Amino acid sequence: MKIKSLIFAFLCLLSINKLFSQELLIPLNDDYEMEIQAAAYNSAYRFHTATKSWSEYQFRNILNIDSLNKTQFFVKDFDKKWKNLTWNSIFNTDFIGIKTDDYYIAINPIVDFDLGKDNGKTTWVNTRGAEIKGTIGDNFAFYSNLRENQAVFPDYLTEYARTNKVVPGQGHARRFKETGFDYANASAYIAIRPMYWIQGILGYGKNFIGDGYRSLILSDNAFAYPYVKLTADVWNIQYSCYYTQMTDKNRVLDDNTYARKYTVIHYLDWAVTKRLNLGLFDAIVCKGQDENGIKRGLDFQYLNPILFLRTTDYYAGSSPDNALLGASASLILGKHTTMYAQFVLDEMTVKEFIAFEGYWANKQSYQFGVKSYNCFGIKNLFLQSEFNLVRPYMYSHYSGEDNYAHLNQPLAHPWGANFYEVIARAQYNYKRFYFQYKMNFGQWGDDIITENGEILNYGHDVYLDYRDYYHIDGTHGHFLLTGELNTLLMNNIVVSWLINPSYNLNVFADITHRNQKIEGSNNLSNFIINFGIRTTLDRKYYDF
Repeated sequence: MKIKSLIFAFLCLLSINKLFSQELLIPLNDDYEMEIQAAAYNSAYRFHTATKSWSEYQFRNILNIDSLNKTQFFVKDFDKKWKNLTWNSIFNTDFIGIKTDDYYIAINPIVDFDLGKDNGKTTWVNTRGAEIKGTIGDNFAFYSNLRENQAVFPDYLTEYARTNKVVPGQGHARRFKETGFDYANASAYIAIRPMYWIQGILGYGKNFIGDGYRSLILSDNAFAYPYVKLTADVWNIQYSCYYTQMTDKNRVLDDNTYARKYTVIHYLDWAVTKRLNLGLFDAIVCKGQDENGIKRGLDFQYLNPILFLRTTDYYAGSSPDNALLGASASLILGKHTTMYAQFVLDEMTVKEFIAFEGYWANKQSYQFGVKSYNCFGIKNLFLQSEFNLVRPYMYSHYSGEDNYAHLNQPLAHPWGANFYEVIARAQYNYKRFYFQYKMNFGQWGDDIITENGEILNYGHDVYLDYRDYYHIDGTHGHFLLTGELNTLLMNNIVVSWLINPSYNLNVFADITHRNQKIEGSNNLSNFIINFGIRTTLDRKYYDF
């Protein structure tokens, strides 16, 4: 079953013409949208918070997003119309925008001009691009953006890009001069709601499932990918199906294209009460070609939109595909404080799990966190604390063609597996001033490359074959942090001023201290200072 068949089925929905509410998606970056976040995590409403990006339709009875933006406008009344238009396009509204009762269209610039220092090394980013978005009627929306980038990164990011051949979350890393990178990225979608209880999205971009800063189910860590997302809202249940095509950059086929894989994800979210949400997750990753490079396509059985795909996987016979299961929960305490958790299961033998002897095929991940908006009665004060733990070999499978990853990066946590992490975040904004602090502390057990080039697989790199595990005790003794112990502490402070709330144009100053201790080696330390002007639409995960 080709992905184009899914696209055709999706486009057939366009023949249905009913009007409900705007379907534009809210950007995944939440730096400048804390009031929207606070409205979603509110004990006054039943809201399905875990599946992101949210659509404006979901806030139809909760919050007027247009009115919220207008509260931040700098209102000036000039004597010339062109002066008013110029002022508003820079400081208030879309750069170019047309809005009538029947349609809306806007074009905005995307820029990221940074200049910084990393231990004396000059770093910089030069991004130019644009976005176009709009709606036709109330049930159809479209969006597209394109960016061209050149950059010289801090040393640890440079090393990552050279090793993995990708700029984190932003695509293929091509060399630029001696120390820099040249890369381009884009995203797009069309969204439609043919009936009030169902939404369809055909896109090229990222998705996120969870309530935390990280997600162990599906995050926006990796590069954009083509997907079809179908969401149904029935009673207090929201059910989402994702049909995606991922890429393995490590294998080039005979036609000079990268190997493909298909990922089918189901997520069911039940708003039990206004305070309690429970979720169930499953996923199948299947290779798009066989060992000889003959393209296989997506198994028709996996188009089944009903949980659980693991059962379908069994019926497929001796299946080489990778299956995952998971669950999540969130509980609102008070008005805006949320406790949340995730559990993802790749493999587990109950007998071995209870024995607690480090069985290699017990592969699970855990997340626990709490976050609060308008803390201590202080408007726009946000605090969050989160703990993530991922056992060795989690998310890995036989090869990069069936592991839970895309374009050389994990689809879940950027650290891969065999680690634990503690995160603390704080944010406060006053009018258009924003203050942010984030701390990451954690440890991981790294894989070891011997002097003769052999890789000892301790379960950190999700691209290694998990059957080639390494331990002197064989199948047992694979406890957390086995391998070469790495300890990381990162502190990051950002101060910014929002120039335009309609497309998140801001000026900022950023200070990061990164200290990585590798067992038996010298510490790696980075002290990074950045400042510049940028359009903040998505999240860049440089905290690894």
